[in-house]
Amino acid sequence: MSRQLSDIKELLAEKDLRLTPQREAILRVLVKHADLHLSADEIYRRTKDECPDIGLATVYRALEIFENLGIIHKLQFGEEGSRYEFNPEFQKHYHHHLICLSCGGIFEFNEDLLDDIEEAISERTGFDVVDHSLRVYGYCRQCQAAARGASDVPPADSGSGPGTNGRGGE
Repeated sequence: MSRQLSDIKELLAEKDLRLTPQREAILRVLVKHADLHLSADEIYRRTKDECPDIGLATVYRALEIFENLGIIHKLQFGEEGSRYEFNPEFQKHYHHHLICLSCGGIFEFNEDLLDDIEEAISERTGFDVVDHSLRVYGYCRQCQAAARGASDVPPADSGSGPGTNGRGGE
């Protein structure tokens, strides 16, 4: 965490921004819960435990700064609104998401199978593909089992349990 914070502090300084105590508290929440996809309100509530004077507007402003710098990814998941995830290496490309239509769980799929598609798009259209995002909607193992009435279902390789909308649950 300290290496990440010093890297982030350096990145902020390059843009003439400071790592304020409020921003640091928000980052600590994002890093601590890097296995989840948190909403701004969830980040606010968790940050408020560590920094009681923080306001929701401050959280939104910090999230916008962090997103613009590539420190976090902002994800849109339909009616649920935006969710945020920490981007530990400030990578431009990120994993894909599997979204359960029953429990709302968000699971990650880290294998990138779209390289051939990107190449075909470039060849056929002359479009310079620099990134992509993929969301796959369906039903997780637990919800499928519940629909069948089974109770002995092994947990998914990665993802969240019912209703947590995270990566790995809590």
